[in-house]
Amino acid sequence: MATRCWAAGDIEPDLEGKLGGPILPVGNPNNYQVFMTSQRLSQAEFRRVSAKAQARVRVCVRLRPCVGTGQGQDALCVRGVDSHSLEILNWRNEMETMKYRFDAFYGEKATQNDIYMGSVQPVLRHLLEGQNASILAYGPTGAGKTHTMLGSPEQPGVIPRALRDLLQMTRNASGDEWKYSISMSYLEIYQEKVLDLLEPSLHDLPIREDRNHHILVPGLTQKEITSFSDFESFFLPASANRTVASTQLNQRSSRSHAVLMVWVSQTQGWPPYARRAAKLCLIDLAGSEDNRRTGNKGLRLKESGAINTSLFVLSKVVDALNQGLPRVPYRDSKLTRLLQDSLGGTAHSVIITNIAPEKRYYFDTLTSLNFAAKSKQVVNKPFTQETLPNMAAPKRPSADSRDAEPEAKRPCREEDHQTQLEEKPLSSLIPLANLEPAVAQRLLRLEALEKEHARAGSHGLPLLNTPRRARQRLMKQLEETQQELKALQERQQEMEAGAAQSKEPGPAPRLPAKPRKKAVVLPFQKVQTPEETQEEDTVIIIQKKRGRKRKTLISSCENEAPTEWEMALRPDLLARGKENILALLNSGSEKELMALHRIGRKKARLIMAWRDRHGSFEKAKDFEKVEGVSTKQAASFIKANILNSLGNLQPLD
Repeated sequence: MATRCWAAGDIEPDLEGKLGGPILPVGNPNNYQVFMTSQRLSQAEFRRVSAKAQARVRVCVRLRPCVGTGQGQDALCVRGVDSHSLEILNWRNEMETMKYRFDAFYGEKATQNDIYMGSVQPVLRHLLEGQNASILAYGPTGAGKTHTMLGSPEQPGVIPRALRDLLQMTRNASGDEWKYSISMSYLEIYQEKVLDLLEPSLHDLPIREDRNHHILVPGLTQKEITSFSDFESFFLPASANRTVASTQLNQRSSRSHAVLMVWVSQTQGWPPYARRAAKLCLIDLAGSEDNRRTGNKGLRLKESGAINTSLFVLSKVVDALNQGLPRVPYRDSKLTRLLQDSLGGTAHSVIITNIAPEKRYYFDTLTSLNFAAKSKQVVNKPFTQETLPNMAAPKRPSADSRDAEPEAKRPCREEDHQTQLEEKPLSSLIPLANLEPAVAQRLLRLEALEKEHARAGSHGLPLLNTPRRARQRLMKQLEETQQELKALQERQQEMEAGAAQSKEPGPAPRLPAKPRKKAVVLPFQKVQTPEETQEEDTVIIIQKKRGRKRKTLISSCENEAPTEWEMALRPDLLARGKENILALLNSGSEKELMALHRIGRKKARLIMAWRDRHGSFEKAKDFEKVEGVSTKQAASFIKANILNSLGNLQPLD
């Protein structure tokens, strides 16, 4: 039974030995044991074999009958050799011919049924195996592509024949094992816009790729069909919505690429209820045009440019696949993006190249034959797209869960814990009247949040149903709430201990250790040392600059903390410092002035200019009279240089 879940030919001959016994037939639904034991192995074998399986793009050429007198430009330039080969004149030397060989060649007398039975119908069987398939009609304008794909009521083309046979094949294959359903979508690519033909609108549909590398068109109408009459009721009106126009070479020239997508879904009737999905693409490409012969102007010229550009990108994609380039330009055109599965992808592809025999179409025919010759070298890798529903296995009880108490007791514990919180709330322990109003309101909000979390924790549903970001915010807020509650509890204990100490005259009870406070370093702060002498005291100047602390030891005659930046230093040291600054201001050179703090080259030159104009400075504070120096800058200059000079002064004799 396991082997029938995959495509025919994908199972190795020695699979019976790996399964440990013979493979049971499909029709026996009672033999599930061998199937379940081989389910995972079959899936692994399928993936490995499918990765190696390759399918070359099959190319066939159809030569339409000659139209005209057969003389001059209507003379023949192509003739068939056999069922696989043809010859075309060499334009450099008409006495020579060039020979092409393809998978199939259909001459002028070939019928629609010959082409369908010979090249298209053998591909349809892969759809029932869950593999994709694509049929493309390629060629210049007026070569008969639309006739090959659509045909006429008397001679149906590839599309109606394929849908009729596909519906019949699914009906014959339906049974207890597999159930089939078919749906269709129809679109056109007109001037690089993807338009829905089943429900026409001017909205350009996007083309997307899912995580399994399947090409999708979101928003595209999809209709389910159960019979050929259902298909005709949807397809015929949609075909009338396709853009066509008249040119000098064709009365009904297709101005867009038409793509009919047919999905075949399969569902298994019994476990493991596997599902398969396959897609059939039937593409009628617009023909390449030479505007010198078609006489296109205005809108027709713009349409022709879009068609030729997309076909040129299609040729670039084939060249990149044949050369093994690291980048294949699928995204350069909507057409190639949509055909990514058909060329170098996961589909069984067939290209029907339509050519004209007349000399007037010689270069168009030669270009089409060259494209067909290089397209047959493209290799696809089709595989069966099968999915299995997730079957949840029962969890085995662990050792911890065996020793743990029954689940029924857990809600009781949470209820007891919630009751304890409700019996003695924190707000009843702390007198709210003694707290600031903002703190009291904060405390009440924290208690309400804690109660709500305790109530939700007993069920566990509100938090699990919350989105991830909101859940993270709630957890963070809860953690902050718990920390604040803990701090308030410690504060309450301290207050209770203080109240007990005030009532009892005995020895004070030992208070709980308070958390250490971080030292805050202020700039220009004097720190008093424990050991002091009247003769010589020490003052530590702590200067914080750019995140670093600089300590300077100077002599001091007082021990009181300063209230301003001018500290209570020995008057002689302070005077000597100011004298040194004043001496430098009056007689210092440019280099000596730049050695002072807060003095650069510009300010040094301004000081020397002021000194030459007004004379010597009378005191250090006169520095603010210099042009461009504010009072605040002068005060900062005096502070920095006096403190720096105190550390470098020599003691007086």
